[in-house]
Amino acid sequence: MKHSTNSILLIGLLLIFSVFIGCKNETKTTNINVPAAVENDTKKQGQAFLKDDEATPNVLDIAIGSKDHTTLVAAVQAASLENALVNAGPLMVFAPTNEAFSALPEGTVEHLLKPENKAALANILQYHVTPGKYSKDFLKKFKKLGQANNQNVSVEVKGDDVFIGGAKIIASVPAGNGIVHVVDKVILPPEE
Repeated sequence: MKHSTNSILLIGLLLIFSVFIGCKNETKTTNINVPAAVENDTKKQGQAFLKDDEATPNVLDIAIGSKDHTTLVAAVQAASLENALVNAGPLMVFAPTNEAFSALPEGTVEHLLKPENKAALANILQYHVTPGKYSKDFLKKFKKLGQANNQNVSVEVKGDDVFIGGAKIIASVPAGNGIVHVVDKVILPPEE
């Protein structure tokens, strides 16, 4: 009886060993289905075009999801700054509303959206972005902020209101990579 138990145990061990060896030698392949539209779209590359339904929306997602920021989103796209707004951050974006863009002199937005004005548009948009993730109340401690276009913007406090470059913060929305402060004016950088 002891001999047949040892034989069964030995056969069992050999089977386990052969399965283990077979698994180690197996070539693993992974099939990734890439939609044809993605394969053929060479212009839209980078983090901005990856979708993750489970993550907290980033600053770009928040702007895209807002009916009050369609002009801002069009400007970001025209300046090809989508990928900059989805990086790890943290970023503070001072996001002018459509009304704020409408208050600019007639034809300004259309002029800036032209391909030949891409650099000027990018400079203006980068003047709306600051490294960090500060609440409206915390911003009251600052006199100026260093912007993504390497210029400074003033911070003013009037009562409970905070103004960035003359634009009043009217709402704040936390994002996965920072915070979006909705402002009532387009903040124009000083001319050099």
